[in-house]
Amino acid sequence: MSRIGRMPVTVPAGVKVKIKGSEVTVEGSKGKLTREFHPDINIKEESGKLIVSRPTDNRQHRALHGLSRSLLANMVDGVTKGFEKNLELSGVGYRAQKTGDKLTLQIGYSHPVEFDPPKGIDITVDGNTKIRVAGIDKELVGETAAEIRRIRIPDAYKGKGVKYAGEKLRLKPGKAGKTATKGK
Repeated sequence: MSRIGRMPVTVPAGVKVKIKGSEVTVEGSKGKLTREFHPDINIKEESGKLIVSRPTDNRQHRALHGLSRSLLANMVDGVTKGFEKNLELSGVGYRAQKTGDKLTLQIGYSHPVEFDPPKGIDITVDGNTKIRVAGIDKELVGETAAEIRRIRIPDAYKGKGVKYAGEKLRLKPGKAGKTATKGK
């Protein structure tokens, strides 16, 4: 049995869960999430806990068991606490600002780049170089942060670009042998 799949998901007070066939709706203080799960996976609520079970031990059911439990736990965490990703801009003249709902980035291109976040995502800018992406759907928060990072991936030589907060970059060395052979 899957170690992750067999752990029950605790439903905190104030969170409502509706199970209708293979569709689960979780509603909490931050919002409402709905997801369709695989029809073979059984989800039931017992005394304030959600229990995920699988019908057989074949490979696909074992894979779906842990996945379904993790997705369900992320839904419950999202409507209670929410999720966030932090990004940093590094480079001379690189800056971000929020204009209305859009994020405007000046990151070394000849023009400012505008990014329109999807519905359900809140973007805030701290200072000029720190961007915070927040929302209740973990997948959507991660995908939005990845799309913003993809606008200008950090350079391999100088490290200039959009990176995740705390991300360690491995910078390549420059042309070290350029001056050594010049005198010969």
